[in-house]
Amino acid sequence: MSISKQWLPRSVECLYGYTSAKFTPDLVAGVTVGLVALPLAMAFAIASGVTPQAGLYTAIVAGFLISALGGSRTQIGGPTGAFVVIVAGIVAKFGISGLSLVALMAGVILVIMGLTGLGTAVKYIPRPVTIGFTGGIALLIASTQIKDFLGLKTPPVPSEFIPRISMLIQHIGTTHWETVTVALVSLATILFWPRLTKRVPGSIVALSLATAATALLHLPIETVGTKFGGIPHGFPHFALPVFHATHILPLLPSAFTVAMLAAVESLLSAVVADGMSGDHHNSNVELVAQGVANIVTPLFGGIPATGAIARTATNIKSGALTPMAGMIHALVLLVIILIAAPLVSFVPLASLAAVLFVVAYNMSEWREIGTILRLSKTDIAVWFTTFALTVFADLTVAVGVGMALAALLYIYRIAETTSVAPVTEQYLLDGQAHILQDKEIPPNVTILRIHGPFLFGATEKLIDATKDLNQFAPIVILRLRNMTALDATGIHALEAFADRLHKAGKFLLLCGARDQPARLLAQSTFSKHLGTANIVPNVQAALARAAELNAEFDGVAQNLASEIVRHPL
Repeated sequence: MSISKQWLPRSVECLYGYTSAKFTPDLVAGVTVGLVALPLAMAFAIASGVTPQAGLYTAIVAGFLISALGGSRTQIGGPTGAFVVIVAGIVAKFGISGLSLVALMAGVILVIMGLTGLGTAVKYIPRPVTIGFTGGIALLIASTQIKDFLGLKTPPVPSEFIPRISMLIQHIGTTHWETVTVALVSLATILFWPRLTKRVPGSIVALSLATAATALLHLPIETVGTKFGGIPHGFPHFALPVFHATHILPLLPSAFTVAMLAAVESLLSAVVADGMSGDHHNSNVELVAQGVANIVTPLFGGIPATGAIARTATNIKSGALTPMAGMIHALVLLVIILIAAPLVSFVPLASLAAVLFVVAYNMSEWREIGTILRLSKTDIAVWFTTFALTVFADLTVAVGVGMALAALLYIYRIAETTSVAPVTEQYLLDGQAHILQDKEIPPNVTILRIHGPFLFGATEKLIDATKDLNQFAPIVILRLRNMTALDATGIHALEAFADRLHKAGKFLLLCGARDQPARLLAQSTFSKHLGTANIVPNVQAALARAAELNAEFDGVAQNLASEIVRHPL
């Protein structure tokens, strides 16, 4: 790859051969994602302690820049739940100027990470840490929405979790039942509308119904208009924030946390997009785009932004083919605030709270928590420590301590793989079933091997080696004889690989797992992705199982051929 092409945004690449046949699905996807982003952008901003227009301006400016300059065809950028807690804390202590300074410093850090090739370094964050802080953030987001969901009358709500919950309990008697009704109807609409149709997002339907009911019935509930005076009508205004040099050092840790969260979430979103679209993003170009977006957005009154997994998935499902869809999504939001800004004043805060409850539930990844709880005590300790510190202490501290624990765990697992033992006749006899030299590998079988510890930081090698599944035979044997250690991140990567092969119509067999990997695989839910019959002790058993699968497939094919002969079309 030439240097110029290596740093070329995907939007520029996609201009070559761009036609109206591609523009039409991009337009449909862009409009759809724009409507999805409308309530989310306002809800994330309000939950972060800033005005709703700050979220909309972020979705417009950052959303356009991330799509125009990024390294993914279908990534959608904007405000996300990952930043809610840290943004709210910064605003409470340092005000909007402090938040602008954090976003700008984080943007510079992201640009440096991209230009120096550190986009690949994000993979060194282990899965228990990621699940720990996303779960903690989800709980904190949900706790901030209880007041608006119930319509409680309280003094300013504390930023700390325990005092916040304590205050909400003390004022539970001020519950406003009209607000609760609107909130519950909105929540039910968001959850059950997709069962009727997925063409129109449930959040938009819920927001539209609640806004119409509030305006027409003059419901006595709190709205965007009553709390914030609505949103300004017109283009986002360019203005240089007032920075205080004395805030730079105190806010530097927060800037690093924002940069790391932006890098992790955007690259994770890009990986999800690759899996759904068959594309392969450029991590370093993506980080540069994220950095530029976070440098520019504060100049228009915005907040930190990153890639949004749910909106990116919606973009792909809606038919997006190029970054043009992401740019259209930003323009759709711009048109809305230019034309329909007065209507936003009637949006009930209770409906936005319902939207954020669903967002918090989805980002909590509770299914992953169940998987981690089945693994080793050390993985559980890393997850729980990160989760608890996120909720009860500080997100910056949580990520730092979680990474430190994970590093110690990494060293421990590597040391655990070292063994010293004499070579015996039994050892040589047991090894016969594992060696490949005397085995005949049939043409319908591909054998892959993992050599060394398969821990966080190494799992990307499996993704890189299996980008093109078409090069593999119908039956793939993954040989783990030389895989010395495994962790939660490694198991997640194996599960994702098994699911990819299954979607491609191929079989996966695992063989030869040693003691520690075998124990962890047995404790996890991995067998549900593969089937216990397809996890065998050695390559000899794997080839025998492959022969069985081949015979079963041939039998099905022969029966189908017989049916066609007897009942021709």
